[in-house]
Amino acid sequence: MIAELGQFALILAFVVALFQSVAIFAGLRTGDAVVHGFARIGAIAQFALVLAAFACLAWLFAVSDFSVLVVAENSHTDKPLLYKLTGVWGNHEGSMLLWALILTGYTAALAWSAGPVEARLISLTFAVQSLITAAFTAFLLFTSNPFARLWPGPENGLDLNPLLQDPGLASHPPMLYAGYVGFSITFSFAVAALLEGRVDARWARIVRPWALAAWTFLTVGIALGASWAYYELGWGGWWAWDPVENASLMPWLAGTAFIHSLRVMEKRDTLKAWTILLALLTFALSMVGTFLVRSGVLTSVHAFAVDPERGVFILAILIALIGGSLLIYGLRANLLKPTGMFSEVSRESTLLVNNLVLAAACALVFFGTFYPLFITTVSDETVTVGAPFYNQTFNPMMGALLVLVPISGMLAWKRGKLLPVLKDLAPAGLAALAGALAAFWIADRSLVAGALGTALAIWIAVGVLIDLGKRFKLGQIPVAASLARAARLPLGIWGMSVAHFGLAIMVFAITGVSAWKQETSSFLMPGQHLDIRELTVTLDRVEQVEGANYVAERGYLTVRRDQRLVANLTAERRLYPVRGMSTTESAIHARATGDVYVTIGQPSPEHGWPVHVYLYPFAVWLWIGSGVLGLGGLLSISDRGRRALGAKSMNKAGAGVAEPAE
Repeated sequence: MIAELGQFALILAFVVALFQSVAIFAGLRTGDAVVHGFARIGAIAQFALVLAAFACLAWLFAVSDFSVLVVAENSHTDKPLLYKLTGVWGNHEGSMLLWALILTGYTAALAWSAGPVEARLISLTFAVQSLITAAFTAFLLFTSNPFARLWPGPENGLDLNPLLQDPGLASHPPMLYAGYVGFSITFSFAVAALLEGRVDARWARIVRPWALAAWTFLTVGIALGASWAYYELGWGGWWAWDPVENASLMPWLAGTAFIHSLRVMEKRDTLKAWTILLALLTFALSMVGTFLVRSGVLTSVHAFAVDPERGVFILAILIALIGGSLLIYGLRANLLKPTGMFSEVSRESTLLVNNLVLAAACALVFFGTFYPLFITTVSDETVTVGAPFYNQTFNPMMGALLVLVPISGMLAWKRGKLLPVLKDLAPAGLAALAGALAAFWIADRSLVAGALGTALAIWIAVGVLIDLGKRFKLGQIPVAASLARAARLPLGIWGMSVAHFGLAIMVFAITGVSAWKQETSSFLMPGQHLDIRELTVTLDRVEQVEGANYVAERGYLTVRRDQRLVANLTAERRLYPVRGMSTTESAIHARATGDVYVTIGQPSPEHGWPVHVYLYPFAVWLWIGSGVLGLGGLLSISDRGRRALGAKSMNKAGAGVAEPAE
């Protein structure tokens, strides 16, 4: 009965979304004012119906109702309740239902937050958003029904993929989807603006908080996925340029360009056509990622669907939505004429360079991701595009871009002067040079990349601090006055500074774990040890343990430095009998200077257990930097001054555009 209720709610959501989209387009064409109120009610109704369907599926997983196919294939009676619930989206059908839930959640949030101004633009946005919802609920109903019955139902299910039985599954997919799907709102706003024939600074002020929210969620989602790969997959890597990882990076790169382009448009009413195109392409790249995972063209722990019919359906949605939007863009782009001007040396010009480099980097990742798939499709050859390709192309491109970060933040709008900015940044340059020399001397003189990465991180971090110091007039006025200026600084400026500082932390951490990592391995019997740098890792004993739905060999290890205890660690090799799969549970001793990362493998009767030890310098700063980067996004979203100015400017119909506080 619960499954049928969920199915009915999903059908109603599809009907409401389709009817709402058609009704809004028809009502706006005839000038019917009632359509604006209906648009909001319909958006909330869609969310309530999809939420009801999602709640039904969650209940079916919680009670282990194996008469439902998706529950039987992805759950088990003995599985802990946490993994039963997170298993709701640990499969194709459930994850797509989560996608639809977040999609309608964004639409409902727009209905709740949108004011009475710009009613026609908002209603058009609802119409486009509802069309997307109708497409995805149709996909669920016709090819990926999460409530399909299985008769007779088995006594126990097939269990969830052991790699997904991890607390990270509770947060990583929802955050990632919140980022992917969040760009549907900016996509819908862009299509609505094209249909309306008006794109200006006011439009940018309305859209920018939604773009920042999607970008922040995507940033945190990618970081959570990287941390899950780091501690769960057992090889110590956090990024492998896997096609599905690339699928999340591409919309992040395009989204980063988009939020910077919105800032220029908001400030100078220029780059209109480019900003709209970025809005369309960012969501298009999110859809491309969905196609990669759901089409069956990839074999990956991320990929759920192997049915080509599903891939064709999503490809049809992709072509219809993106192809249709680009057609509208082609027909209406001539209306997007800029009114603002700026000189070659200005913050606008550096942000334009930022956009171009990010777009080129995104195109590079797109090529590296799809070229092997294309070659495999048209021939029998197998081509691999891996880390060496990106190290030689993507990394230098992004490094050159990051050099501009402090310069851009300190240049004036419209017309700036480069020489004074470079003089102000001289301490940052000296600190970067000192950092590079220290990296050469302390770490490894043969690794130029390590020195360059260290210099770049210090350049950005010190540059951010210098910029803030100038805004506070630190050292020029009394300290109390400087603190007062800091308190009055808009949250948007704080958000920019915090995000850029988080970026510096991440650059430093990436440099450490990439350039200076060390590893060793050996077969050990209990009581034996191996050495790596100044550390001694001893395998004390191995015990057989039983979990709720697995059996494991748990190794107890001791890490010492000069006979002094550093850490006691436990690493496991687990076997899940139902699936017949094994996993490696790593042991990690996290320190500010670096992680000690240990795993054990399948034992050999003659030699003992294979023990792998990795040293990852500054790895913990990857997650700290990601958090700081996300915090910067949250601060920018929370800029009440920006929202107030946006509302003020929208209420002044026909009036000049108000400038946001800087």
